Amino acid sequence: MGFLLRWIAAFALLSATYNPTRWNYARWAGRDWEAQMPLVVLCGLLLLVGYIVYLRATLRSIGAFGMGLVLAIIAALLWVAHDFGWLDLRDPTRNTWIALVALATVLGIGLNWSHVRRRLSGQADMDDVDE
Repeated sequence: MGFLLRWIAAFALLSATYNPTRWNYARWAGRDWEAQMPLVVLCGLLLLVGYIVYLRATLRSIGAFGMGLVLAIIAALLWVAHDFGWLDLRDPTRNTWIALVALATVLGIGLNWSHVRRRLSGQADMDDVDE
């Protein structure tokens, strides 16, 4: 259940920043920059904090190589689905949602990896040990 909640939070962060609908930060900020500059800046900073938390945790747990590996596995799964005719990649809106799901999966795995490794190996990270 913890993985799902962390993944949903990652997906919410990514899709709040940008998605193919009109309900996202990027479009709102571009449209209302002049009229609501302080609110746009505040929301942008809050999103930045979310990205820092997720990216820092992901980089610490699986690293850049791990992030690339997870993305490569997702890309291979998409390739297989496309090759078998299960997935049509001609729709840019669908592709955007697929990219958001893929990136949320990378961030979700990164945020959960320490928990998974601790359960599998019984070893704690150095960050988990009291000084």
